[in-house]
Amino acid sequence: MHSHPSNPRRAIVGAASVAALALAMLASPLASAQSKGEIRIAHVYSKSGPLEAYGKQTQTGLAMGLEYATGGTMMVGGKKLVLIEKDDQGKPDLGKSLLAAAYGDDKADIAVGPTSSGVALALLPVAEEYKKILLVEPAVADSITGDKWNKYIFRTGRNSSQDAISNAVAQDKAGTSIATLAQDYAFGRDGVKAFKDAIKKARIVHEEYLPPSTTDFTAGAQRLIDALKDKPGRKVIWIIWAGAGNPFKIADLDLKRYNIEIATGGNIMPAMVAYKQFPGMEGATYYYFGIPKNPVNEWLVANHYTRFKSPPDFFTAGGMAAGIALVEALKKTSGDTNTDKLIKTMEGMSFESPKGRMTFRKLDHQAMQSMYHFKIKADPAFAWGVPELVREIRPEEMDVPVRNKR
Repeated sequence: MHSHPSNPRRAIVGAASVAALALAMLASPLASAQSKGEIRIAHVYSKSGPLEAYGKQTQTGLAMGLEYATGGTMMVGGKKLVLIEKDDQGKPDLGKSLLAAAYGDDKADIAVGPTSSGVALALLPVAEEYKKILLVEPAVADSITGDKWNKYIFRTGRNSSQDAISNAVAQDKAGTSIATLAQDYAFGRDGVKAFKDAIKKARIVHEEYLPPSTTDFTAGAQRLIDALKDKPGRKVIWIIWAGAGNPFKIADLDLKRYNIEIATGGNIMPAMVAYKQFPGMEGATYYYFGIPKNPVNEWLVANHYTRFKSPPDFFTAGGMAAGIALVEALKKTSGDTNTDKLIKTMEGMSFESPKGRMTFRKLDHQAMQSMYHFKIKADPAFAWGVPELVREIRPEEMDVPVRNKR
């Protein structure tokens, strides 16, 4: 294109476009900075720390999502996508300084992350201060797209309400008494609140909150048993837990004697090893590789098996959704990373993901997405309890509250 044209007509077209470009650059002093030929994406996540397993999956999925959506070129609008990794170790203060450094020193155009809801809440004001997009994946607390939200925040990850409402759909039957067990921080408390708000027929009789680092569940379990044991009808302990500790140990305390069942949402496959001892347990999940039937998921499962000799997990799917969403938005702006342009483009935008179609809701930038009501099957071929699809809960079936102040 830039070699000396032999064709005079091409020379005139060339000269005209050079003149147009010169005018455009006069009009916009930023054009020269933007034409550096790169789009820099910072990924701030728990590469180490208590949620390391989740962070690693997100990173894998994000890279695969960028690859899939660019057809393997890692280019959009003639610019190269550059991924910059930052390890927040699950620490809010560290995450905050890393994101500021990414936007400021590394000149990141967009950021993705983090893994922990606690870190996410520390990052939201940084995105606002630098006026750059933070695409939240996979931190779940409702407050991220709720009262702590600002217009630079989008989320491909599901929020606590989506988790809770879909789980409520699976559990909410008349004559059922439910006690909840959750970790005592944003993820747990937001999750239980949203679950309670979504329960219409069953009764919530007790809420148990334990420190995130709990390993001995005996005392908490005793309180849960006492709250449920004398209730008539179906009795369920609904668990919402992330990271370390195995709350399923409460099953060892002879819950069957009181006809108390355990229920929980989906999780990463290593955590679902514990589900195997509860065949028939129902809940709702955000993703399991064997459930969605669509070309994106087929590509992800096949390529993940080829590269890692294992199926993609919960957060791999989320990372991929984030990567695809970014590329689709950048394709629409022809690689322009102007934040206001990207916000306008992404509000209301639909895109394909391993879970099928997602749409960024205009009001709070939360991705509306399907969830999956499952029943656990103990299959000898898998180390974990296999969540078999009961039915897909589509976005339009979930009345996910808008909790932000616009």
